[in-house]
Amino acid sequence: MKIQKVVCAKGRTGFFFDDQRAIKKGAKSDGSAYIGEPVTAGFTAVRQAGEAISVMLILEDGQIAYGDCAAVQYSGAGGRDPLFLAKDFIPVIEKYVAPILEGQEISTFREMSAAVEAVEVEGNRLHTAIRYGVTQAVLDAVAKANKKMMCEVVADEYGLKPEWRQIPIFTQSGDNRYDNSDKMIMKGADVLPHALINNVETKLGKDGSILLEYVKWLRDRIQQLAPAEDYKPTLHIDVYGTIGMAFGVNNYKEMADYIATLVEAAKPYKLRIEGPMDAEEREAQMLALKGLTAEVDARGIDVELVADEWCNTLEDIKYFADNKAGHMVQIKTPDLGGINNIVEAVLYCKEKGIGAYQGGTCNETDRSAQVCVNLAMATQPVQILAKPGMGVDEGYMIVYNEMQRILACMQAK
Repeated sequence: MKIQKVVCAKGRTGFFFDDQRAIKKGAKSDGSAYIGEPVTAGFTAVRQAGEAISVMLILEDGQIAYGDCAAVQYSGAGGRDPLFLAKDFIPVIEKYVAPILEGQEISTFREMSAAVEAVEVEGNRLHTAIRYGVTQAVLDAVAKANKKMMCEVVADEYGLKPEWRQIPIFTQSGDNRYDNSDKMIMKGADVLPHALINNVETKLGKDGSILLEYVKWLRDRIQQLAPAEDYKPTLHIDVYGTIGMAFGVNNYKEMADYIATLVEAAKPYKLRIEGPMDAEEREAQMLALKGLTAEVDARGIDVELVADEWCNTLEDIKYFADNKAGHMVQIKTPDLGGINNIVEAVLYCKEKGIGAYQGGTCNETDRSAQVCVNLAMATQPVQILAKPGMGVDEGYMIVYNEMQRILACMQAK
């Protein structure tokens, strides 16, 4: 079966683009907006509406395969590609991507994804968001041509034999970390709440006391609202480097001391801390996270540290995993470009004994979330992010329902 036509449509994402550097420099929240001047190239405001591009492949039998190009909330930060605006990148897809797909016979997901990944514009690879969305559409096209689900295509092409079981879903609260935590608990979310601790003064506390009190509140709230007696979620808190800002990026002892207090406050629930520090470049970040991981391990502190910032590409993920920089790596799906790299990243982490967290961003779409569920069902990471959005209900519904559809269909087969 051939691809007849590539069609693009401008779309909205489930959240916003935020200028992370401006926020860290003190931009103040004002309702749903931020007050302040943007500092990252491409931004016209500290917070602006998220955009996506739907890429549709019209197949010769009339079926339409599609995927959504999307970029992370904090685009342009932490070594990532720049701000992704539809008006700037639809012409790129039409000029450079459409010609390699239109009229082509559908082969395999791996072969076609590699062809998309290889496209260059003036010596540079395509924006990660383009590679992300186009390879989603390619996977859908291969699945439709072969009358299979997308997860089956991935499992078959990579020689995987998944258990076809439910994967723990991680929900994120945004700034509404109290009311949204209630939603997560009542829905029985496996991992929660993310919490968006991205400011030392207002969210962590200069001595860490604000976050410590929040963890105590969360522990008590779970016990109060638990939907079942055996409900025991994992607490996963993203601190966006603020622990390093408060205690010193390379001050492993004081950071570990503080994390130990969080572990005690979280009991009886297991604790994960994502992005404890941000060392501002990849090598320094790897070394800092490796050092803190060694410190908490040597002291027997029962916490899992999660790599995020400066761990963006497949090569980065392998580098952090090889050096044991963290106990778990977030595979931030849009940052990897082609979704074939997501598969490779999960499998590599599992091979190295590092926890694979198939993440992403609140700034994605329903379609990219659905495709990501299919990848996760085939590769079986430790957890998958509920996305898009920060409202809990919508993202959790999209990911949970797609997972249940897959499980029901596999059982029927």
